[in-house]
Amino acid sequence: MTKICGVKALPFLALVLVLTVMGEQGQAHPCGSTFFSALIQMIPCRAAVAPFSPIQPSEACCNAVKTLGQPCLCTLVNGPPISGVDRNMALQLPDKCTANFEPCEIMKK
Repeated sequence: MTKICGVKALPFLALVLVLTVMGEQGQAHPCGSTFFSALIQMIPCRAAVAPFSPIQPSEACCNAVKTLGQPCLCTLVNGPPISGVDRNMALQLPDKCTANFEPCEIMKK
């Protein structure tokens, strides 16, 4: 089996294929309405949503929130737990970033 930087290529290529298919299915919105793609898009907000973080969202975070909008944030808030992310702080991002969209509905699990 071919190796890329010491890693077997087949699992890596399978991951790329899966991510490509997921991305193609969600092209109507940049978030793709999937938890994983929403998480990737919101990486600039990580410091602002850490538990007990006094850090305000950065310009890059606010740009991501405004660009991706409510569907991405709601996908994250209603998805599985994310280590190091306070959901309540994530819910405050639209207000802190002056994004003009409706708040997320929290789905009961």
